[in-house]
Amino acid sequence: MVRDVAFGQYFPGKSLIHRLDPRAKILLLIGFLVIIFCTFNYFSLLLVTLFTVLMILSSGVPAKFYFKSLKVIIFILVITSVLNLFYGTGDPIWQWGIFKVTVNGINRALFVTVRIICLILASSCLTFTTSPTELTDAIERLMKPLNKIHFPVHEIAMMMSLALRFVPTLLEETDKIMSAQKARGADMDSGNIIKRVKALMPVLIPLFVSAFRRAYEIATAMECRCYRGGDGRTKMKSIHMSKRDAFSFIALAALICGVILCNIFIPAVI
Repeated sequence: MVRDVAFGQYFPGKSLIHRLDPRAKILLLIGFLVIIFCTFNYFSLLLVTLFTVLMILSSGVPAKFYFKSLKVIIFILVITSVLNLFYGTGDPIWQWGIFKVTVNGINRALFVTVRIICLILASSCLTFTTSPTELTDAIERLMKPLNKIHFPVHEIAMMMSLALRFVPTLLEETDKIMSAQKARGADMDSGNIIKRVKALMPVLIPLFVSAFRRAYEIATAMECRCYRGGDGRTKMKSIHMSKRDAFSFIALAALICGVILCNIFIPAVI
């Protein structure tokens, strides 16, 4: 069901990841996403996987919600893995016509699958442990130097926060519309993929109408509260770096060093 998708939700807690500075979490995520695609052998890939598991355990969020966040990309993950399976070079271990499976293709498929899974889980860890307000403040603080060139930092951060905040809301709205259409006799579960896509058209139109209505309501509410952008605005809660943030950067630096050493001393498989 659409409502089972957990990506974009926030789960309050007091875990180690929850207590990190939101700016540190964003920088750690960016560094981790970069190092994910620098893994070229199974030892470096294992280090990245173990670090991902450590993040999940440190977040205090039940693992089932991380598995729910993977539901969104299962189809893309399968297609990407299959394409990479037949894209490898070298002597084939199985071949049928123009399709061939090689050891290099198997390695590519495994690496792409694990990389995408780690990417989604790490991104979910950020959204699960950081409220939209904290994300807005962190993005605004990190982009603050761009104010000198008159870049609308506050407005961009606000738009990103609102978009992330309404991901679960729109998913819930989609589920309600689909249930209403099915109650009226709509068939969305049978037929080939083309028929299923056509069956979704009655869902997309009311979903767009609902999204625009919510956007109008939010704009009206912000105007009623005299919202005029970020100039002169103060923060109810100030964010500060602490020792635990320094230790988290040290942990990421250790991971980067480990991956680099593995790539230097161990032959690449892709």
